[in-house]
Formats: sequence, C-alpha cells, structure tokens
Amino acid sequence: MRFTTFLLLLMVPLMGTSQNWDTTFLSQTSLGAWELTEQGASHFAQLALHCVDQEYPNKLNQVLPDSTMLQSPQALHPAFYGCFDWHSAVHGHWMLVRLLKQFPQLPEGPAIREKLAKNLTPENIQGELAYLATEGGSWERMYGWAWLLKLAEELAIWQDEQGQEWFTNLAPLTDAFVQKYTDFLPIQEYPVRTGVHPNTAFGIAFAWDYANTMGLESFRELLEERAMYYFASDQNCPASWEPSGEDFLSPCLEEAYLMSRFMREVEFRKWWNEFLPPAQLESLCTPVGVADRTDPKIVHLDGLNLSRAWCFYRIAASLNDAGLQQQLYKAAGSHLQASLPYVVSPNYEGSHWLASFAVFALNEGR
Repeated sequence: MRFTTFLLLLMVPLMGTSQNWDTTFLSQTSLGAWELTEQGASHFAQLALHCVDQEYPNKLNQVLPDSTMLQSPQALHPAFYGCFDWHSAVHGHWMLVRLLKQFPQLPEGPAIREKLAKNLTPENIQGELAYLATEGGSWERMYGWAWLLKLAEELAIWQDEQGQEWFTNLAPLTDAFVQKYTDFLPIQEYPVRTGVHPNTAFGIAFAWDYANTMGLESFRELLEERAMYYFASDQNCPASWEPSGEDFLSPCLEEAYLMSRFMREVEFRKWWNEFLPPAQLESLCTPVGVADRTDPKIVHLDGLNLSRAWCFYRIAASLNDAGLQQQLYKAAGSHLQASLPYVVSPNYEGSHWLASFAVFALNEGR
C-alpha cells in the first residue's frame, strides 16, 4: 500500500466520530495530511476570541508577598488575564496569530486584530513585567515561559505591520523570559520528567525554536548543552508507565521531540533506538481514553492525545525509515481522531486551551 494512500484511509473514521465535530473543519493535502479549513479555523478562532477576554473563572498561580497583590486577574495581568490561567491566555493569543497568518481572509480577522491591539500594548506588557518582578523564579516555569516565546516567534516571522508592532511591544517580556531560561538552566541539576506544566523537555523545545528562528546562537547553544546533559544518555524510557491520570504531555515523546531538533540524523537514530525500543514505542501508539471531559484534570488527557500527535509528526520527519514513519503517522492520526472531535466541546474545562493544542498539532503535520 502506498504511504499516501495509507494516510488517506486514516481520515475516514474521523468523519461522524462525534456529534460535536463538524466534518467541514478539516481537509486533506495531496500527501494525506490533515489541515484546518477556513471554517475550522473560524470556529477555533471564536473559542479563543471569547476566551482571551473572559476573566472568570480564573486560576491565579500566585504567591502573595503581601495584601497589595490581592487584585483582579486583569489588574495583575493586563495582557494575559483570560482563558482561566495565564499560560492558556498566552497560547490563546498564539493561536489567534497563527490562524490569521494561515487564513488572512478569516471572517474573524478584524476581531482578532482588535483583541491583539487591545492586549499587546506597551503599557500592558509593562504591567506583565511588573507582576513578574513580584514572583519567584519558579512562576510558570517552564510551560508559560515556553508558550510566551512561541507567541514571540510567531509574531517575529509574520510579515505584517501590526504583527511586527506587537512583536516589538512584547519584546521586553520576551527578553525577560529568555533571561529566566539563561539564569535557571545552568543551576537545574535534574530535568523535570512529569507529564504536566514543569516538563523540562517541552520547555526547552519551544525555547530552542525561538532561539533558532531569531538567530540567538549563545541561547541556542545553552539549550542544546542542557538538553544533552539531561537526556543524551537516557535509555529504555518507561513508556508503559504512561500516562499518568492528568498528563497532557508524554514524558518520553517530549524528550524525543526535543532531541530531534538539533541532533544529526545518524546520531538521533542511534539515540532513538536505545531510548525507545519498539515494544516501548508500541505502548504509546494507542490513544488514551477520557472518562469525564467536565473534570479539569481528566480532560488533560485530550491534550495528551494532541501533543502525542505533534511529537509523532516531528519525530517521523527526523527518521529516515519508511516503516517507522508509517507507524508514527498512523499513531498521530489515531490520536488526532480520538480528541479533535472534543475540542469544540461546550465544556470550558477543555475549550479554554485544547484548540491551541489542536492547531499546533495540525500544523506540525502539514
């Protein structure tokens, strides 16, 4: 069976999987990859447009130095106060930028520009910096840091006058997080291997993308040196232990997702063979079930399906092995099939963040 034909067959079961899924949201490329249609992008954009200005409910990941910090989310975070928590607001903004870049004629385009212009002002970014100065070094480490740099990267490579203005406005906060990485990584002796926010491999991966795109050689070299220090000797990743009950990242796959960025192909293949032998990989190829999408922790598992998909896509592209690529693309398709229909769920527990994961996964597969 030809590989492209195989991928086309993967798409068929998605149609009609869930009453929550509109089959006009996806189309296929000539190579069989899935991508958003403008209608799908429009729906996801509406989720984020509603979310980035929805101040409540809100989970403030906050240490109170004194009573002066008992303020509303918008007072504390004038740019990123919506979407239930700070990091979700950040990647909600990233998704709006990404969708408008991909679909310049998106009907929501004017509303997206209005939201970005309202939130990404110099004054609001100074307010974010002021808050950052009150928190210790572990605040949003590294998940929020990583998404902030991903937003900055997306703006930096957008050939758009307003986009460049927003990139410039965001720059002081971007630079502050680059400095946080620079200060922290040399003193972090051990990586965090959890499947949630503090995951070190995920945090370094997005930072590496930013450093590479911006030509920040010394920053990129630091990230690569620390990645090698943490992960180069890893073998037999215990994939059969995954997932934990509230994972939205795969500890094993995120590690490989990072290393595939900068290791030469021969080196990466050797590392991969020792890191994730076939039996361990096989245990990651089946999507996880989500028992209750109204539970804010259990619904993390939809995010895990989507993030596994983006890892499978990137890793497959880094390995010159048709059989293994076929296995990884098939796994990516089944993981997307398992959770894409529920991104459009009315449950805010998932809708405030899952669309960003879906858009990122679909873009990795393009």
